[in-house]
Amino acid sequence: MTEVASGRTAALASTAARNAGGENAASPSGPAPFRRRHNGPGPAEVAAMLGELGLASLDELVDRAVPRAIRLGRPLAFGDASIDRGLTEREALDRLRAMASENQVRRSFAGMGYHACTTPPVIQRNVLENPGWYTAYTPYQAEIAQGRLEALLNFQTLVLDLTGLEVANASLLDEATAAAEAMSLCYYALREKRRRFLVAADCHPQTIEVVSTRAWPLDIEIEVAEPHELETRLAASGSEIFAVLLQTPGTDGAVRDPAPVFARARELGALAVAAVDPLATVLLRSPGELGADVAVGSLQRFGMPMGFGGPHAAFIAVREAHKRLLPGRVVGVSKDAGGRPALRLAMQTREQHIRREKATSNICTAQVLPAVVASMYAVYHGPEGLRGIASQVHGLAASLATGLGALGLGLRHASFFDTVRVELGSLERERAVLEHARRGGLELRPFGDGSVGVALDETTTPGDVEALLAVFAAAAGDSGQPTANRRATDPGAEHLPQALQRRGTILDHEVFQRYRSETELLRYLHRLESKDLSLTTSMIPLGSCTMKLNATAEMMPVTWPGFAELHPFAPPEATAGMLRLCRELEEWLAEITGLPAVSLQPNAGSQGEYSGLLVIRRFHERRGEGHRRVCLIPTSAHGTNPASAVMAGLRVVSVACDDNGNIDLSDLRSKAEKHSRDLAALMVTYPSTHGVFEEEIRSICDVVHEHGGQVYLDGANMNAQVGLCRPGDYGADVCHLNLHKTFCIPHGGGGPGMGPIAAAPHLAPYLPGHRTAGIGDEQSLGAVSATPYGSGAILPISWAYIAMMGSEGLAEASKIAVLNANYMARRLQDHYPVLYRGRGRLVAHECILDLRPLERSGIKVEDVAKRLMDYGFHAPTVSWPVTGTLMLEPTESESKEELDRYCDALIAIRDEAREIEQGRVAVEDSPLRRAPHTAFELAHEDWNRPYSREQAAFPSAWTREHKYWPPVARIDAAWGDRNLFCSCAGLEAVAELAGSE
Repeated sequence: MTEVASGRTAALASTAARNAGGENAASPSGPAPFRRRHNGPGPAEVAAMLGELGLASLDELVDRAVPRAIRLGRPLAFGDASIDRGLTEREALDRLRAMASENQVRRSFAGMGYHACTTPPVIQRNVLENPGWYTAYTPYQAEIAQGRLEALLNFQTLVLDLTGLEVANASLLDEATAAAEAMSLCYYALREKRRRFLVAADCHPQTIEVVSTRAWPLDIEIEVAEPHELETRLAASGSEIFAVLLQTPGTDGAVRDPAPVFARARELGALAVAAVDPLATVLLRSPGELGADVAVGSLQRFGMPMGFGGPHAAFIAVREAHKRLLPGRVVGVSKDAGGRPALRLAMQTREQHIRREKATSNICTAQVLPAVVASMYAVYHGPEGLRGIASQVHGLAASLATGLGALGLGLRHASFFDTVRVELGSLERERAVLEHARRGGLELRPFGDGSVGVALDETTTPGDVEALLAVFAAAAGDSGQPTANRRATDPGAEHLPQALQRRGTILDHEVFQRYRSETELLRYLHRLESKDLSLTTSMIPLGSCTMKLNATAEMMPVTWPGFAELHPFAPPEATAGMLRLCRELEEWLAEITGLPAVSLQPNAGSQGEYSGLLVIRRFHERRGEGHRRVCLIPTSAHGTNPASAVMAGLRVVSVACDDNGNIDLSDLRSKAEKHSRDLAALMVTYPSTHGVFEEEIRSICDVVHEHGGQVYLDGANMNAQVGLCRPGDYGADVCHLNLHKTFCIPHGGGGPGMGPIAAAPHLAPYLPGHRTAGIGDEQSLGAVSATPYGSGAILPISWAYIAMMGSEGLAEASKIAVLNANYMARRLQDHYPVLYRGRGRLVAHECILDLRPLERSGIKVEDVAKRLMDYGFHAPTVSWPVTGTLMLEPTESESKEELDRYCDALIAIRDEAREIEQGRVAVEDSPLRRAPHTAFELAHEDWNRPYSREQAAFPSAWTREHKYWPPVARIDAAWGDRNLFCSCAGLEAVAELAGSE
């Protein structure tokens, strides 16, 4: 074994060199610019790495790596000299405070699936605002993600208890898109034999709109009917309807028994979908008990602020029969190499990067961080606490109903949970009530028919009920204060039909019973956090995922009340500051991409792909060329690309790549010619998924345009382009941007994310509208997310990043990202072949290391990935886009010191592999095959391995200074898929099963 040279002295020397001198150093007149904090290498380190590459400057690097024909040739210009220069952290925060103060944070009773709530401070500080949780990556390397996976298993258990179904996933994007996913699931479950989806008219309007958008490219017919008509419609068209969707309670608060409709659907061979309010299900019978096959909803009110629309954890749960069609990610219980229970993502063959054009969904971004918050909210309150909150909310709603009755006002529905629809008799009185409410800082929901909605929530007080009654009294001409009989309290449950009230207990598992003191909950949160490897531990160089710094100054505004407490459908005059932030961010992204029209609505990169393709489809359709349905996709494309194309109703035709990893231009020309009449689009990633700047990108775009197609550019690799080249300049018609990659929104353990799209002028009219919010016209695409600006609460992060980096800083970040990748490729090339290179024998911002030669000795790429855990590192992207490889992307935020540590670890692992190749160590007895090594294994008296405990757990000097301990040994995923357990109860079941084998 080769000892890895590192240590405190070398680290201090490296730090001193990094901070010495250079144009980015602090000056006597003020602090260093923010870009000096964001970019990891200092001037001395940059010079050293350039020297290693034989280059004199960053500009020379760019000249050699990026084709001159596509270079921007000027600095980015944001129309504001201070932004071009780059704001200091204080200046950026001051501007954001000013925008937050422009928003009128009214007391919102508008409902529509969004409610004020209280985030327990222990959860806000120790989860939502804690980089140990928000800088972690998707838990594909399960051994170093056990804390997050346990929190998500708690989430699934919570969902299953509330819905009464058998299998739930670990969150979706929002309630509306969850309903669209449920529609697709039902459609494919019946093997596309029926094409009509029946939707209750009292579903949330944004849900109906998003479902309708999803249905259009799949040629599914949406039929909307009043709730009392659903059974009749089923009887009339039962052979054509594949599923029915009900909202319970309805968007205007009505609580109805859905069981007769569900039973009728079942008789006719259709499936039943329930969109539910999770807090209401604490008191009401579960949808599974009432006959639903699928349940969807949002856990926003379980501790996540409204945040102008998100991020929030949506959920979907299904019966056992449909688990193989369940979209997204499912956490399952398995066992590790020592037989101990361990968690991992189950049924991963459903992930779209494997299924590609056979995928039924392109969901690759869950809402993991909000899901963790929701699960911990349930842990914090427990079943008694949740029942107390639900009963209090319902009791206050009943009290409001009593007071309204005393004012002579009627309710549309006698049965309700937390929302009442007040009949006012005329539009004039409706407007009067709304105006009186706004004067008092209250926001109600207008229905435009002489009625208004009032939705109460966890934060509602008796004083709020009095204020609401005073509004209705004043609007009715009664200036007196509500009298005692008007404020009389209700028993609390008479407005919930007895037959629909929940029986039995929920959340019986110990985790929901145990943590009642803050001390114990804090320790539980810390235990889970310590099981995970995040950016607080070490670099996470995942190719195509861009795990870079999420600066504290960028994160702070997320939980400011001026942003966090905004209802997504508040009127424009109440959200002026937020709308200004969105407008500025749109303008900046337009300048960065060279595409002038921007929509911030898609709330995941996968949603951005889907939305961009729908825009292209709408463009062709409006030109009378709706027959254009062929989408060309290179074999190197991101796995979500084919899935997105299928969801957009397109037929995928693959385009070959040459031996250098570039798109085969002759094959592209041949396929474009062959499908010329029907060509809709090409999906292309740039720099390529193989990690190079393709020289022929302009020619590639030209070929597609010559045959009437449009170019969709996957913006996942924009981190190598910002300030250097622009998609719009070299031929892209539309692209999406991963704000959770290039623009610093944290990955949050697998979500939140944002995937806005930018489009050329001819596509601008077709960008997503949002008719529920009054945005768009008849040309616009329908809504693709529940709210018009997606996950609005996290947009200040990207605004702050761009504002503080400035024009020069953004370009410098791209240059250093390319430098860091090339430096690591150079250091590793003698140990692992670099699979693809571009012009000048350089890579872009990532490189692919070829580990396939090791397979001759029985060494798997997985062995190297797991051994890296013993060094305290997360593996690069494994076996994608090429099986048997590692795709490594260091980003600009990592210092030379950290790059060297990672290279040293990979080189030491290669030395261990050589011992196997030379026959000195059997692969099954090697540290690589036995990795990762846990503290439990090292402490066990029965150590019978041919290598020492020290080599197993302390293979480098830095691991002796600070050791991250993988909490479990290598996980047996196959065993877990054969024995599927997806709730907390599975932990005990696996322990019993494993012990009996």
